[in-house]
Amino acid sequence: MLYIIRNNKQYGPYDEGVVAEYVNQGSVVEHDVAKDAQTGETATVAFFLRKKGIKTYVRHDGGVMRQLRKIGGDLIVPKESLVNREWMQDKRLLVLAIVGLFPTLMLLIPMPEIGVFYIMALYFSAIWGLFFYYFFKTPQVTLRTTITVFFLTHIFVFVVWDIFGLVRFNPFYALTEAPFPIDLLGFVFGVGLTEELAKMVPLLIILARAKEPLLPRTLVFYGLMAGIAFGVFEGVQYQTTVNTQLDYTSAFYGNIARLTSLPFLHAIWCGIAGYFLAFANLYPRYRHALYFLAVAIPALLHGLYDTFCQGSILLAIVISFVGVFLLMTYLKRSCDYQSRLKR
Repeated sequence: MLYIIRNNKQYGPYDEGVVAEYVNQGSVVEHDVAKDAQTGETATVAFFLRKKGIKTYVRHDGGVMRQLRKIGGDLIVPKESLVNREWMQDKRLLVLAIVGLFPTLMLLIPMPEIGVFYIMALYFSAIWGLFFYYFFKTPQVTLRTTITVFFLTHIFVFVVWDIFGLVRFNPFYALTEAPFPIDLLGFVFGVGLTEELAKMVPLLIILARAKEPLLPRTLVFYGLMAGIAFGVFEGVQYQTTVNTQLDYTSAFYGNIARLTSLPFLHAIWCGIAGYFLAFANLYPRYRHALYFLAVAIPALLHGLYDTFCQGSILLAIVISFVGVFLLMTYLKRSCDYQSRLKR
């Protein structure tokens, strides 16, 4: 005798022959959970029936056409849902369609080469944005501010890098061409410090204009978006310059990396900056130390990553993981920071 367990409910007990008939009729499936009424042993229906030497065969309900009629055309082609425009209210469907079809739709629009790179960069940015929104959103996060942070970062970096070329005035950039470990100074105090400060500008503006104290997670989210914006801007620069000089395989990999992993790293580093900036705003007595951490930790991680990318990609990956680990650990220990800084 067997009990049949489905959806945490127990039915029976039934004789094995009766259970086999239920399987043949399709009302019980062989993968349903069953329990021996005498021993309490639990396994699948198929296990107990094989143990008794009972074979089953599910009887078909007519041919294919009969089965299709049974299913019904209204379920296969949901005309009513199309006519009533129910799908217009399903945000998940619309997001899924936009994300999935956007690159194909862009094929219909003629644009210059640089436009193609920017459009695809924006596409991957939107995907990262949805990902970060799912994991880091707070009630304080708004779509308007998110879009503003993204494009403000783009504009600021374009002005600083391409128009004024202010990065040339940082003497540490020259050290990036030196042998190790001198190049580490160039990548930390040149590349890392300059780029992380640039990504922080939109976050400082948000803090200055905030009408309420911002949660650390809120500024982490905006930091992630600023980092993504910087990452894809830099990625387009590399795709249209450095990567064009590479062989096909290297260029393909480089282009993909510049739209995925590398913007992700920029986001993580800027997210860490946002975390400490938020605490500096919440606990101004410690703002000097917190501002220092907001700059120093991302710049150091950034510089170490760039340095090891030149010689040991494995060490660079380890540094990347450390960044992710630090951000997630900081968020988990927000209460500890608050308790410490309230004293």
